[in-house]
Amino acid sequence: MKYKCLIVDDEELARELIVTHLSQLDQFKVVATCESALEANKVLANKEVDLLFLDIEMPVLKGTDFLKSLHKVPKVIFTTAYRDYALEGFELNAVDYLLKPIVFERFFQAIQKFLESQPSSVQASELTKTDEIKQEDYLFVQAKRKNIKIQLSEILYIESLKDYISIHLRTDNVQTKASISSFYKKLDHRFLRIHRSFIVNKDVITAFTKHDIEIGSTELPIGDSYKQEVMQALSI
Repeated sequence: MKYKCLIVDDEELARELIVTHLSQLDQFKVVATCESALEANKVLANKEVDLLFLDIEMPVLKGTDFLKSLHKVPKVIFTTAYRDYALEGFELNAVDYLLKPIVFERFFQAIQKFLESQPSSVQASELTKTDEIKQEDYLFVQAKRKNIKIQLSEILYIESLKDYISIHLRTDNVQTKASISSFYKKLDHRFLRIHRSFIVNKDVITAFTKHDIEIGSTELPIGDSYKQEVMQALSI
């Protein structure tokens, strides 16, 4: 089974970028791309769609208004250059809300949210090779002249230290030479980047505000450029 996707955006480059991102995920296929909500309405009248990538600020009919007009509503991921529509987007039960330009790392997180919304039996059978790698519960890192096995569930947070990262575990601390961005790509959906220097395991967060996240007695700052995505990821 492949999930059928419809991409609606008045910008050609934006449509092409989503097509490119989806091409890396074997369980998704694009049934059509549209440059307006009116064109998309015709497609939906004749095709079944599982996931709709919908721009908001479009000529003639905004994406949010278009979604409200639909009788049979597929799962929706909003794509937009404007932050102001986030609240309205989530009030319409959107799976996620992506800000342009959409990097694959953030796109993949949205896809994971969509998969989690599907029946568990479907999720298990629809993982791609890329997904399977990200869903491993461990990884190996080079430290102290050997490869050390790290259980992902044991990670509390990751801290960037110039050319190194420090992996803070429940009972230990491992340092390895790597960039925080490259390491983030190896982690699954339970991890969230909250700052240019910090990644946290959402499962171990004990409290948070708009400015910081607490893991037990440890307080970590939320960077200004990450704030909206962090609040979205924590359903606020």
